[in-house]
Amino acid sequence: QVLDFGWPDLHTPALEKICSICKAMDTWLNAAAHNVVVLHNKGNRGRLGVVVAAYMHYSNISASADQALDRFAMKRFYEDKIVPVGQPSQKRYIHYFSGLLSGSIKMNNKPLFLHHVIMHGIPNFESKGGCRPFLKIYQAMQPVYTSGI
Repeated sequence: QVLDFGWPDLHTPALEKICSICKAMDTWLNAAAHNVVVLHNKGNRGRLGVVVAAYMHYSNISASADQALDRFAMKRFYEDKIVPVGQPSQKRYIHYFSGLLSGSIKMNNKPLFLHHVIMHGIPNFESKGGCRPFLKIYQAMQPVYTSGI
């Protein structure tokens, strides 16, 4: 049985996707004693770290998100096969997932609308042209808008 739960590289998955992955892994592992889960990742290994840390919490291997992150970082997923969860968004989503499991966080299904973006204090990286920021907006993991550069 092969399941594809991919998401764009360098992004954190939606919480619904983390829930789906953990449920699928747990269902498969509990279906038969000889079942195993093999995780494969093309790209940033931090994505795999999010899945492993979330599943450790989901399956009650660890009692809290911090313990799941610590356990994952200390073990280095057996002989440094995966880097520890390091990006702030990845750590944040493991805490969000922990809150969902404990009931301290509720999912909000209401749509969000981005009306404007305000940037204060843009640094001057070049002496002539300055900084040239651009904005890329994603909806459901798909880019829907990219400003001019």
